[in-house]
Amino acid sequence: MNIVSFWPKLGYDILEKILRGGRDKVEEAGANIIGGHTVEDKEPKYGLAVTGLIHPEEIITNSAAEEGDKLVLTKPLGMGILATALKGGVVKEEDIMDAIDGARKINAGGTVAMREIGIKACTDITGFGFLGHLFLMLKASQKGARIQASSVPVWEKAVEFAEIGLVPGGASTNRNFLGENISISSSVSDVTRDILFDPQTSGGLLICVPQEKLDNLLESLGKQDVLSSAVVGEVTGNTTGLIEVV
Repeated sequence: MNIVSFWPKLGYDILEKILRGGRDKVEEAGANIIGGHTVEDKEPKYGLAVTGLIHPEEIITNSAAEEGDKLVLTKPLGMGILATALKGGVVKEEDIMDAIDGARKINAGGTVAMREIGIKACTDITGFGFLGHLFLMLKASQKGARIQASSVPVWEKAVEFAEIGLVPGGASTNRNFLGENISISSSVSDVTRDILFDPQTSGGLLICVPQEKLDNLLESLGKQDVLSSAVVGEVTGNTTGLIEVV
């Protein structure tokens, strides 16, 4: 169901485009819009309330990470930084269309690949950022993780804008939330740290895969044309949820 806040003075042609875009993505995901609710608000907002059924044996949870699992990320990071630059008028849409098109891409391909391989643990990467969502998965699984910062994919230009301080406030909120649960090597730059905490819009999947299934997963992801299939780290036996970034 659509949930919309909209100010009529903006023009109903804009509202029509918003609703059409939402409908198209919902149908691409194999679902249907059955109705919605709209209120007047000077700050436009759009979202979806989703209801559905899933077979209990097909659930992929964020609480099933196992020691030794490799961590695979299916979209680059930095979307929050790029959105901040866009809102600040520092960059034009046409200059970051790769990232905008990436945000439009749903995670269906990654889902198909996970089902083919029999993956048990995964999380999406959205507002809590890469490290925030990783931490929540590790905490639920009572595990830790080691991340290789240089292996994490990043959208082009995100580094450039992070270097001049165009980082959303949510990155600091995510950093403060994680506190002492993160140990970051001194060799990791401040810019890279900001990107790892950067809140994402329509981010990718972070998949836990046993070492013996890694090659099969990467092959399957390649067939599904996902944006990235980067191996960014591994799950450790640390039961405190500690994340080491090196």
